[in-house]
Amino acid sequence: MGNCTIDEAENGDSAFQKIKDHNYDLVIMDVNMPDTDSLGTLQTIFAFRPSLKIIIFSMNSEEVYAKRYLKLGAMGYLNKYAANEQIKNAISTVLQNKRYISPELNEKFLFAIQSNNNQSENPFDNLSAREFEIVQHLANGDSVSEISTKLNLHTSTVGTHKARIFEKLGCNNIIELTKLAKIHNVIINS
Repeated sequence: MGNCTIDEAENGDSAFQKIKDHNYDLVIMDVNMPDTDSLGTLQTIFAFRPSLKIIIFSMNSEEVYAKRYLKLGAMGYLNKYAANEQIKNAISTVLQNKRYISPELNEKFLFAIQSNNNQSENPFDNLSAREFEIVQHLANGDSVSEISTKLNLHTSTVGTHKARIFEKLGCNNIIELTKLAKIHNVIINS
């Protein structure tokens, strides 16, 4: 891979500023940056620089998160526990303008295609990006007002999303939502 320069960002705002100021060949982004809506940050980055190569590097479940980030335009998704060879392979693959997912996730995707099951086993796949983001906050114990502050949304907007989320997931309260989120590895460890 040769010589490279590495910059580090402390949160989504500083990451976006660095991307505006520099022409990076590759960005490796964590899902859990402090004070950051990672899905929103990714959308903002791609609105500014649509062809930027980004690998998501996270401790969060590939099965739950990879699809969302790949749909938004990320070129790869890696678990932080990946072996060094897998990390090198992902970087090399993405720098060649190809998408990368782990062999384990690829196997799961292929199994889902082969079983020809159009119904998703994960009910969270049916949520919009914003609804999924709000679920993460709700499942981690944030109140509607805390979520509205963190995501810069009106409390009534968050309340509307919460009602839709409960309806889509068949939940009646936060306790049921949290149990379902734990079953499907959706809770972010902040």
